Amino acid sequence: MPKILVVGGGYAGFYTAWKLEKHLRQGEAEVTMVDPLPYMTYQPFLPEVAAGSIEPRHAVVSHRRHLKKTRVVTAKVTKVDHATKTATITPAEGEAWEESYDQIVMTAGAVSRTFPIPGVADEAIGLKTIEEAAAIRDKILTNFHKAANLPAGPERDRLLTVVVVGGGFAGIEVFAELRSFASDLLKSYPELSFDDTHFHLVEAMGRIMPEVSLETSHWVLENLASRGAVVHLETQLASAEGGICQLKAKDDSIETIPSDLIVWTAGVMANPMVKGTDFPLEQRGRIRVQPDLRVVDDEGVVADAWACGDVAAVPDLTGGGVGGFCVPNAQHAVRQAKQLAKNLVAVIRGEATTDYKHENLGAVAGLGLGTGVFQSGKFAMKGFLAWGAHRGYHGLAMPSWERKWRVIGDWVGGFFLGRDIASLDDRETPRAAFEAFASRPKPAVADEPKAVAAPAPAEGQPADAAGPAYATPAEDVSKDAAPVDAK
Repeated sequence: MPKILVVGGGYAGFYTAWKLEKHLRQGEAEVTMVDPLPYMTYQPFLPEVAAGSIEPRHAVVSHRRHLKKTRVVTAKVTKVDHATKTATITPAEGEAWEESYDQIVMTAGAVSRTFPIPGVADEAIGLKTIEEAAAIRDKILTNFHKAANLPAGPERDRLLTVVVVGGGFAGIEVFAELRSFASDLLKSYPELSFDDTHFHLVEAMGRIMPEVSLETSHWVLENLASRGAVVHLETQLASAEGGICQLKAKDDSIETIPSDLIVWTAGVMANPMVKGTDFPLEQRGRIRVQPDLRVVDDEGVVADAWACGDVAAVPDLTGGGVGGFCVPNAQHAVRQAKQLAKNLVAVIRGEATTDYKHENLGAVAGLGLGTGVFQSGKFAMKGFLAWGAHRGYHGLAMPSWERKWRVIGDWVGGFFLGRDIASLDDRETPRAAFEAFASRPKPAVADEPKAVAAPAPAEGQPADAAGPAYATPAEDVSKDAAPVDAK
């Protein structure tokens, strides 16, 4: 059987393997998917995970549970040599090995794109993984616990200040969700008031959310302002050293904001692992592909190589893409993966491929409980109905009914019971409590006196006259001690 190797298990990789299982006949091909994580993360739910509306485990999809016919390998692909059709697979434990293949699908996804701004690498946190979203949630809760015990002042302000960098969809959604989350938390913290919480979003451009109309983006700004959230347009983060955010405005003025939570959402870039391959890359580091998702170079199609999702520069045949390419989002990644699986099966069977073309269905965003925006063409919807559309769309888009029901269960539970506000920040150091009270062997004392044998009595001396040269600790009794009461 031909061997198909899928590199990456995110949106594009998971859906490619999932659909290959559906389209391939029994014994027609063997599919192997490699990813360092054992699950796919549904990234549109990360803002709601950060805000405590969805349990973190419910926003991910287990590879092994839902890919029944695919060989799942939890490891990294560190090198691809397509000339010899081999890939180097490096597990977390054990030795690396070479994996041969007949067809390869590159779906390694994207990572957060940052700039060499002082302090960002040490102080900020991204929003690309479920672990980051869960950590943001715990950080908010833990900081509320700490702030409630402090008097009003700079330290309490720092703990209750959130700075989000990036005004795209991800940035605006997590910013608005966290503002909503903090407002709800105040009901459980009578020591704190609304004025104690501070939320700032930093955007270098002159507007937010370029996926929606200018009018809709203005409505979002007004909505956030009414909720006490400040958006700094045409402003850049100049430094974040020590958690001190220095914001540089267009007029070169500097504003300083101390914060204990800095969330970076200012763009993504193709996974750097593609640099360890011999595939042709375009200027932004993405793999070059043609509309049917086959890899191409200057001489034409690279045989038996495919790519899609955030790691690929896929031409946008609708003419609406930035620079002529599809934008890196979940909507494109899922649909490209479905088309790639069909085209790959068609090539195996000697049939023709179909170009990927997808008209944008619109953009929908949640802005906290009960508030959202939806834009499709010139039609825009705002408020509660848009929030319902946001949850309806993503609830249905979540892969598998098993995952759908878990997410819906979180929403229903939250409606009747409220958000769960228990912080699990200590899970970062889960053995700390055990180590603090665990008994340890006492260290050996080198100079501890030891009992020695009594010297032999001198001639004519009673046998018990010569006592031990050194008393053992049990025998070391003061001569002045009171006699023991026989009673």
